[in-house]
Amino acid sequence: MSVASKARTLTMAQAVAEGIGQEMERDSRVFAMGEDIGKYGGIFSATTGLLERFGPERIMDTPISETGFMGAALGAAAEGLRPISELMFVDFFGVCFDQIYNHLAKNTYMSGGNCRYPVVITSGIGGGYNDAAQHSQCLYSIFAHVPGLKVVVPSNAYDAKGLMIQAIRDDNPVVFLYHKGIMGLSWMSYFEGSTNEVPEESYTIPFGQAKVVREGRDVTIVTLSQMVHKSILAAEQLAAEGIEAEIVDLRTLVPLDKEAVLRSVAKTGRLLVADEDYLSYGLSGEIAAIVAEHLNHLRLKAPVRRLAVPDVPIPFSRPLEQFAIPQVDSIAQAVRQLMNLKLD
Repeated sequence: MSVASKARTLTMAQAVAEGIGQEMERDSRVFAMGEDIGKYGGIFSATTGLLERFGPERIMDTPISETGFMGAALGAAAEGLRPISELMFVDFFGVCFDQIYNHLAKNTYMSGGNCRYPVVITSGIGGGYNDAAQHSQCLYSIFAHVPGLKVVVPSNAYDAKGLMIQAIRDDNPVVFLYHKGIMGLSWMSYFEGSTNEVPEESYTIPFGQAKVVREGRDVTIVTLSQMVHKSILAAEQLAAEGIEAEIVDLRTLVPLDKEAVLRSVAKTGRLLVADEDYLSYGLSGEIAAIVAEHLNHLRLKAPVRRLAVPDVPIPFSRPLEQFAIPQVDSIAQAVRQLMNLKLD
């Protein structure tokens, strides 16, 4: 942040909306569409105030038809516009996934690079507030698995604004996912660390650059989104016990900053991947595989440990949901166990 910057404290929802608004002012081709994004301002407040500024021709409330408005975004992008298409909950992607993974993700490749699809798909992810199995998933690994999609998952307001502006300016389809539990919503408890200083002016954060949000010497915790804040609180517990954890916030899954992960693991010799997505076939396995592929350059002191949601639907019951989703105490306990493990 430059000396001349004017920063205010914003919630992540406010930062996302500000980033979208500044890009709409800068580029008349940018518009947004989705369910309840107009007068209501989006169910997670990501478009609050934009209808009043830009009108219904650029902030478009849509029918409850994900396939329809995702297809409209695809067509608009093909004709030279730069749409932002909000999928209210990521869990709903199934009804429009053909538009995403068979068309948005592949048409640039299939056209030999002659067609571009600069669409930003925004969506709310994550649980922790008893919204049950169909409204509480993360699922970012599914999008990351599909070539042609960039995947962005910020953990705080500063990153969210810079990454949103970068996403809108990118000529490729970008899936921009924000965790409901860090948006700073008045009707929902959230981690205060996600609300931070954000410059008034426009700025970008390049994709594929992870951030070390806490330095440490004993163990690396690789994570993202709300789990960053849980990991920080866990690290504070561990520090009182003499264990210093380094926390790497990935910020984007595609592109993935493999070098940042490997640098940190080379430093600490231990790795815990803390993830709110499902355990099998996901982010935690990918990070573990990256480390395994570079074992000849690393001196691991213990086997890699993964902490994620077990392969069950997210429960509605609060005690069961809290048990299924990694929490501060479970992260701290996983690190303690990791410190006691040794490679044969």
